[in-house]
Amino acid sequence: MVGRKFRKDEKGAIGIEILIVFIAIVLVAAVSAAVLIQTVGYLQQKATATGRTTTQEVASGLKVAKVMGHTSGVGGVIDKLAVFVEPNTGGQDIDLSQVTITLTDGTTQAVLNYSKDHFNNSYPYSNIFNVSAYPEAYKFGIIVLQDVDKSLSEDNPVMNTGDKVILAINASYIFGGGIQE
Repeated sequence: MVGRKFRKDEKGAIGIEILIVFIAIVLVAAVSAAVLIQTVGYLQQKATATGRTTTQEVASGLKVAKVMGHTSGVGGVIDKLAVFVEPNTGGQDIDLSQVTITLTDGTTQAVLNYSKDHFNNSYPYSNIFNVSAYPEAYKFGIIVLQDVDKSLSEDNPVMNTGDKVILAINASYIFGGGIQE
């Protein structure tokens, strides 16, 4: 076929078919790109929301600094618990009236809520166990140790950065005589 010559009455009709195939490929690529861009955008929004939520969960909450117990006699039974707490670093404000404490001694389990009748902010204290903040109920009281901005009140006990309180628990009432050391 080398040296074959085309006649003037033959037309090149193959060009239109290649053009149609090319346009079809471009359209498929455009649709695929649109789907990928939409999916990536959705995943980015989900990742951002998840990261924000995770950061709040990690940075919020209370940090228990220490727990002290009070014994009333020689038997070594703990009748009062003082749980020293403060907000986690970078955390949000914490409304202590919404906090619940779950305690167990292995046989008895108790869920405690805040008692606004047992709020004490008359610091400094000579003895935290002689303060009238230990309720005779399945509740806990609050003893304020540090509250520079006065955000903690009896009706609205909201802790924020820099606040330190003691959650006062009457173990004698809750566990029928106290907890063994």
